[in-house]
Amino acid sequence: MNPKKRTYELIVEQINMLCLEQNLQPGDRLPSERDLASLFGVSRTSVREALKRLESKNILEIRQGGGSFLAVSKRDTLGNELRTHIDETHAQLIDEMLELRRAFEVEAASLAAKRATSENLEAIKHVLTQMAEATDDPELGVQADLDFHLQVAYATKNQLLIDLMETLANRMEENIRATRRQRFTDSSRHLDTLKEHEEIYLAIAGGNSDLARQLMDKHISRIRLELYRAT
Repeated sequence: MNPKKRTYELIVEQINMLCLEQNLQPGDRLPSERDLASLFGVSRTSVREALKRLESKNILEIRQGGGSFLAVSKRDTLGNELRTHIDETHAQLIDEMLELRRAFEVEAASLAAKRATSENLEAIKHVLTQMAEATDDPELGVQADLDFHLQVAYATKNQLLIDLMETLANRMEENIRATRRQRFTDSSRHLDTLKEHEEIYLAIAGGNSDLARQLMDKHISRIRLELYRAT
């Protein structure tokens, strides 16, 4: 986890985004210090520090008494810096979501092994069939993957856990889409991932709560490890 950013660093990011959103061109003037301070809800001192930071990187040109201007030929530099920041933030959010999923899905697998009914097991098995058929359909694979984890949650019979999973379903879907996109750069990973899910299902169907817990933990941990190796 990155250390907490200082105020001026956050303002630098906001100024970067503002320039891109307003499509400012080299030589265009930025809003005044007063206006930026009001827009971002910070002090003019913090804004001034952020502007000086951007000037030191030759992204802005500060003219004495004349304001701040996007430096000529530096807009690409600004865009590249912002894209790098967005990529880093996206990767961090993926990892944080995997941390959260590990926290409650490992327990969900254990509870499902103790409480799943025949109907629950049939639903999970049906989703596995869909996952197996989705080799050439990435979006179907994402939906089947999400449904698998939701069906495991339903099998816990714990309404609060089910509510949590359903509340996070949209974010989980994006998380699964991102991780599958990264993992499946190697096509052989399709079968490996399907096997991981099948093993979890078999542990749940066999009522082996300890094994189900271990396999779910291993599944999510493996995803995180592969993502680390890819960065």
